[in-house]
Amino acid sequence: MVSLTTHITFSDEQAMLLEAATSFCRDQSPTSAVRARFGSETGFDPAHWQAMVDMGWLGIAVPEAQGGSGLGIAACAVLAEPLGRHLLHTPFVATQLAIQGLLAGGSAAQQADWLPRLTTGAVGTVALFEDDGDWDLAALQSEARLVGDSATLSGHKTLVADAAVADLVLASVQLDGAPALALLTRADVDGRLQRETVIDETRRSFGLTLDGLTVPAERLITGAAAGRALHAIRHAAWLLAAAEAAGGIAGALAVTVDYLNTRNAFGRKIGSYQALKHGCADILCQLERVRSHVYHAATLLGDDQHGPGTEVALRMAKAEAGDAAVQAGDRAVQFHGGFGFTWDCDAQLYLRRALWLQPWFGDAGHHRRALAGLLLDSAAA
Repeated sequence: MVSLTTHITFSDEQAMLLEAATSFCRDQSPTSAVRARFGSETGFDPAHWQAMVDMGWLGIAVPEAQGGSGLGIAACAVLAEPLGRHLLHTPFVATQLAIQGLLAGGSAAQQADWLPRLTTGAVGTVALFEDDGDWDLAALQSEARLVGDSATLSGHKTLVADAAVADLVLASVQLDGAPALALLTRADVDGRLQRETVIDETRRSFGLTLDGLTVPAERLITGAAAGRALHAIRHAAWLLAAAEAAGGIAGALAVTVDYLNTRNAFGRKIGSYQALKHGCADILCQLERVRSHVYHAATLLGDDQHGPGTEVALRMAKAEAGDAAVQAGDRAVQFHGGFGFTWDCDAQLYLRRALWLQPWFGDAGHHRRALAGLLLDSAAA
């Protein structure tokens, strides 16, 4: 039976990492800087990316034997939270997903080729979603056909984060009726990307056309290894999205409280009205609940537990964080009154981020349907 007891481990090392990441994000990403990046081609500041490289963040989940810090994916959640709190977008999450796929399913040669590069500044991403909008990563229309020592790909991928700057793209395809991953280089995807319009102005998302692309067969991850890779990517995505959403809730609450403590109406600060205090207290309660879910899931995943209990914890975290972040962002906009509906109000930035994160790798309804099956199966066992 799946245990529903909360188990959270937060080491001194993680606490120091959170403090350092919070300080970095706060100093480097005021909302004025966030807005300044809206019109840029990449959506992020290369100096921020280089700073993350210098601080060792990219290799934080990579084992020490392979050139990383060996702190595991749980430490990445610690970093994702302040990134969400301060809306500091870089290809960090996308690169971590590519790393997790390689660690779980990549061959020794593929890992030796790419992990040193990804931990020292190369950008990775994953191309797993298709136009039908199905969150089942094994339900694929894109295909690969082996011809001798090469594979010819076909199909179209969507919502490929940071693809224009990616040095490595892990693209899912169907090979002989089973999921596989193709390791694509920047040269492979050049001329095949279509910029997509998404609600979060800090993000860069692309469609990727695979038709006619040929890659060496040695750049495929197939069979059970592909299943392990997709499993690891999915788990990491749920965790990091939930952690980033938790940070977004904190950010939405902070801008709201600041506004309520400065705006006057009827001769008093509007934050003194009890109805608005209650709304902020509700957001704070949601934040603490979400953080408990996130760090419980991070603890289980960090302890290398991959059973149904870990999947339950991750799905709960993703479902709760997605809905709570949207609600917090919406409440923040409402509490700013008419100003909240304008482009100049910072509250809408958090709502936009929440609306991007909520459906990414499955919305709350998707995860709760899966949770119902997992928990019922566990109860019957």
